[in-house]
Amino acid sequence: MSDFNLIKDPFARRSFITGAAKTMLGIGAMPMLSQLAAAAPAGATMPKVGGKAKAVIYLYMGGGMSHLDTFDTKPGAETQGPVESIRTSADGVQISEFFPALAKQMHNVAVVNSMNSTQGAHAQGRYFMHTSYFQRGTIQHPDLGAWSSRMRERSNRTLPANVKIGGNSSGLGAGYFESEHSALPIGDPEAGLQYSQRYKDVTEDRFASRLKKLNDMNAGFTKKFDIKQARAYASMYDEAVSLMKSKDLAVFDLTQEKDEVRDRYGRGRFGQGCLLARRLVENGVKFIEVTDGGWDTHGNNFERVGEKGAVLDQAMGALLADLEASGLLDSTLVVLATEFGRTPKIQTGRENGRNHYPQAFSCLLAGGGIKGGMKYGKTDDEGREVVENKVSVTDFNATIATCMGISLTKKVVSPSGRPFTIADDGNVISDLLS
Repeated sequence: MSDFNLIKDPFARRSFITGAAKTMLGIGAMPMLSQLAAAAPAGATMPKVGGKAKAVIYLYMGGGMSHLDTFDTKPGAETQGPVESIRTSADGVQISEFFPALAKQMHNVAVVNSMNSTQGAHAQGRYFMHTSYFQRGTIQHPDLGAWSSRMRERSNRTLPANVKIGGNSSGLGAGYFESEHSALPIGDPEAGLQYSQRYKDVTEDRFASRLKKLNDMNAGFTKKFDIKQARAYASMYDEAVSLMKSKDLAVFDLTQEKDEVRDRYGRGRFGQGCLLARRLVENGVKFIEVTDGGWDTHGNNFERVGEKGAVLDQAMGALLADLEASGLLDSTLVVLATEFGRTPKIQTGRENGRNHYPQAFSCLLAGGGIKGGMKYGKTDDEGREVVENKVSVTDFNATIATCMGISLTKKVVSPSGRPFTIADDGNVISDLLS
């Protein structure tokens, strides 16, 4: 591959950058490096529209969360099964018995019970939910976190604008945007930001010497290839080194939280991921996704939803309570999403399971410009079909974008020359906005 093709190819750029950092500077392949590999000028595409959500915490339930057993219960219906409904802090809003902590927070939450998707397979449904576009072999679309990074100014120039905690982000990311808008991936929230320190046998003087040699090399390289991808190399190293030396690294250290706080969120990866998300919001990070998989309940649906629901309930309940207590909920949009629902018909031959069901499912929105204490949309008495205020995936994403202050008409042209918007043809659900 020629030098010029190397800097045009984003995958080659990432390999070059991480390899150079590891061998020349004596630092591990920080995930941050790929995000900073093609830095664009700050504020180049900032939106002019409003938006109350300075930050978004996007909780994604991978596998397809059953609506009937969570937030669209149908008391007395045969399709409901053994799950009971409980009252909440919001008048007239009932949810599943699996969510006692969230029941105390429903005055802050809008439950969207009329979600509808056209994608009934996991990969396609996940992709559609995150990007607003159907999965194609010819193009990779940016997800919501990448749009947030691309369209909104960072308030903390040291920390990344976009973070993914846990789960599988395969097939999602910056898409046709520059690689700096990809999320910083955190697999285990308790492990901190790994590979963010010098190797122990690399002294500070040796590190500084290597960095100077690299800067000298970059100066000649940039002079030969005076394009923004080449110029980005130098700024990438500057930002990475800045983060290595910054006190902001402490935000990733959950041991700084009291044990009782960590216990309140739940000691599993999802609970600690939600706690890390709260800490990141407190330090100016704009978009954090926390994923919890395992909601694909083809068998043992009621037992498994009870187990998964307990983890979600504890973590999200603590997150909303903390954000409300600190005053950050007003400026932080908390999203609970999934790729589709589960069939109202209970599969008795599969140990009371439920299959994929994109026709109707539920998602939640809270804080950040959303009216709390309400249900929006309605399914029929058995939870089979949407009968009131159907909400498409693109409508849902348009509402998130509006809360973030991103224009629904702002077009970004892909390398193939096609213009795209953040929510395709979606329309904001104005009844949900405060």
